[in-house]
Amino acid sequence: MLFHSKMVALFTILISLSCSQKPKDDTPWIDLFDGQTLNGWTQKGGNATYEVRNGTIVGTTVHNTPNTFLTTEKLYGDFILELEYKVDSTMNSGIQIRSNSFPHYRDGRVHGYQVEIDPSERAWSGGIYDESRRGWLNTLENNPEAQKAFKQNDWNHYRIEAIGDTLKTWVNGVAASYLIDEKTASGFICLQVHSIKADKQAGTEIIWKNIKIVTDSVSKYSTKSALQPIVTKNKLTIDETKKGWKLLWDGETTNGWRGAKLEGFPESGWKIENGELIVLASGGAESTAGGDIVTEALYGDFELSVDFKLTPGANSGIKYYVDTNINKGKGSSIGLEYQILDDDLHPDAKLGNHEGSRTVSSLYDLIQADINKPIKPIGEWNTAYIISKNNHVEHWLNGTKVLEYERKSDDYRKLVSESKYVKWPNFGELDKGQILLQDHGDLVAFKNVKIHPINNIKE
Repeated sequence: MLFHSKMVALFTILISLSCSQKPKDDTPWIDLFDGQTLNGWTQKGGNATYEVRNGTIVGTTVHNTPNTFLTTEKLYGDFILELEYKVDSTMNSGIQIRSNSFPHYRDGRVHGYQVEIDPSERAWSGGIYDESRRGWLNTLENNPEAQKAFKQNDWNHYRIEAIGDTLKTWVNGVAASYLIDEKTASGFICLQVHSIKADKQAGTEIIWKNIKIVTDSVSKYSTKSALQPIVTKNKLTIDETKKGWKLLWDGETTNGWRGAKLEGFPESGWKIENGELIVLASGGAESTAGGDIVTEALYGDFELSVDFKLTPGANSGIKYYVDTNINKGKGSSIGLEYQILDDDLHPDAKLGNHEGSRTVSSLYDLIQADINKPIKPIGEWNTAYIISKNNHVEHWLNGTKVLEYERKSDDYRKLVSESKYVKWPNFGELDKGQILLQDHGDLVAFKNVKIHPINNIKE
């Protein structure tokens, strides 16, 4: 009986131990840090220091330097990243993902998504910030559980998923951010040491360890988030709202727009699909199908941002200071034009009264854009940005200024006198006018159409 009792007890213990063992993790993790060296990593930006200490990476703040980034040498698109970190309670830091550094963008400044590390009372650790671009995209003031999940002066665990247009984060197992954003599909991963002000103590540290990534069959290992996603497509970001930007197109309706030569919106030639405003192909002729569309409102000084996507050989444009009462006949309405064009395939790229002035992002027929402009391949989204303030106008493409000029100046008027616009008196000199998206008979898509009226707006 005693032997039987011992056997039952032993069997019970074995069953208990078996049940308590965690399931084997078959996730195909790859270590990004070997625990001994910084092989595979490169420092960019400022002059904060990084060193390997006891199997960890230690970043240390220094004065008089901008944000510093220890970046992976490899670029990553879809992935799941896990790591642990411990941060000084006075520091702000972050993990950059899908980030990049290009010579044409702010002299190589690192920019892209950042998963926040925030030990301050604000407690936005795990939030998503767009470094050196759009600012905050996903904050945590409405997620108190995630705010409480961060542990001061202790190790914290992050899980970060980037799959397609979806970014998700967890802080110590608590869902922190859930963002759907299409801005950047790939880039490097960075460990940030934030710049510090003169009144802050130098030599404070942030420590990282157990940095690992999954890049194979990523969706198979994805985790469901308890949060509702924040969608940025055709929405104002947090910082845009604070600065007074407005949606110029709501992403769903034709509200605020009409045909340039119509009382209402064109019944054909344009369509709205998947949050995109699309001008349809009709043979490449100017304004012969649905025709151009214009805003109902007039704008004086403004900032304008528009995402556009070209198809092979396509031609279109964004016009500003448009008066639809000028040129009611054939062709497009008259106004200054930010050219949208496939420079490689469309013959207009080699035409124009001023050399190169009909290439993409140029001031059409007047001023050529910088030949080193950062245009993305056909089929990918580009961002056009125009600012006009006190007659000073700039064209930007994908975050880089490509030309500038002074409207109404003698130099400007000379250019007009040498162009196709010479027949229109006072061309481009309206104090306020409409914004126009052009129908040039080619398939072109628009989204994220936003404006910041600086002054002189008439609704």
